[in-house]
Amino acid sequence: MPDSSKPKTTQRKPAPTYKEKGAVQRSVTALLDELAPERSLTRAERIPEALEAHRSPNGCVLQGPGYALSLSWFGDESKGATLGELHIMVWSGTVARRGATRHTKGAKLVSELTLKPIEPPEGGNIWRATDGVEYSTESLVAKCFEMLREQAGESEERET
Repeated sequence: MPDSSKPKTTQRKPAPTYKEKGAVQRSVTALLDELAPERSLTRAERIPEALEAHRSPNGCVLQGPGYALSLSWFGDESKGATLGELHIMVWSGTVARRGATRHTKGAKLVSELTLKPIEPPEGGNIWRATDGVEYSTESLVAKCFEMLREQAGESEERET
């Protein structure tokens, strides 16, 4: 028979503070600024790049010829005790973007990395992946480009 004399206490994690939410949002913005900087309006014709960067308020798509990386930030808008999740996905093919008019065959998911903010950040690291690896904003940018390079190499191998 269970001991009912001890009161059951469920320790709820306190909701994140505005300071913590602000720090995470600044990190997301810095990450997006590094991966897909905001474009300024210009009349000059843009030089085509090997990687097209498409940005939205909560993410970006880096599209290469036959491969892509998408990053999506899902901030927690509820009154829960989390700060949100960051999803980084590598694709084979062309990723369809919201509002795009050209028709594509679609893309196939190759790999995915899900991260959550570390509460509080530890030693410059603000992101923790589901496998426990921790990243600073700078090291996460480097990880994204590493994932893109690997997929670009695999994409080139399939073409030859």
